[in-house]
Amino acid sequence: MISYDLTCEKEHLFEAWFASSAAFDTLKAAGEVSCPECGSTQIEKALMAPSLSRKVGEEKRMSAAEERARVRAALKEVRKAVEESSDYVGKEFAEEARKMHYGEADKRNIYGEADDDEARALAEEGVPFAKIPWVEKDN
Repeated sequence: MISYDLTCEKEHLFEAWFASSAAFDTLKAAGEVSCPECGSTQIEKALMAPSLSRKVGEEKRMSAAEERARVRAALKEVRKAVEESSDYVGKEFAEEARKMHYGEADKRNIYGEADDDEARALAEEGVPFAKIPWVEKDN
């Protein structure tokens, strides 16, 4: 048996086991390997670190798929906390942040969207904000 870290066209990372390298190639060519998150069959092997034996007492290292799942879970918690403690202002984020920064509006927690140019302008003006990787909610 061989374990591969795989990635789909939407960059979802997951781990799968195969009887052999040839078995993976055969299944992939037949469209039988699919992403568990989105169902895509456009799959490629992800870069993997070699599996090394560890000394007694060393912690087990997470696979890339386990690490990605851990990071995704943490980002989902961040999203939940932001949504629960902030007002959604959508595409008006930059304008609302500026108003609060310059004292034209009461300060409050907000979140929304800003493109790269708007974010750069906010940073140049000294308006405090943070970009957060926004993971989609599970259905």
